[in-house]
Amino acid sequence: MKISTKGRYALRMLVDLAEHNNGTYIPLKEIAERQDISKKYLEQIIIIFNKSNILRTNRGAQGGYMLARSPEKYSVGEILRLTEGDLSPVECMVGDASTCSRSADCPTLPVWQGLSKVVNEYLDGITLKDIVDQHRANSVIDYVI
Repeated sequence: MKISTKGRYALRMLVDLAEHNNGTYIPLKEIAERQDISKKYLEQIIIIFNKSNILRTNRGAQGGYMLARSPEKYSVGEILRLTEGDLSPVECMVGDASTCSRSADCPTLPVWQGLSKVVNEYLDGITLKDIVDQHRANSVIDYVI
């Protein structure tokens, strides 16, 4: 499994919104500048999120985006599934594994099922809040005189 640029940038954009979550709408231009991502690219990602309950949008002079829920209510798995689709490691795991003609007698199917379980549980266990908290903890500069 390889996460695309779209998935990585979508996660960075939502982490940025979580990190700067102060109850105001944040212009896409500011996110693009902070994350060093093209505003045009972020506009393509926003389209994906507009179809879900991920963001709130406000147009006009005070326009921009904010998270629709609190940061601890977003899992990395949810975000990546929206941008990447199914996170299954092999094609025969997408949807119903029984659609594969070999699934009843496939010796490797348990391997792929186990990998899928580990990946999904791991990504579903990390929230935007977790990422922001970890980033803030790692960014603390301790001055000793």
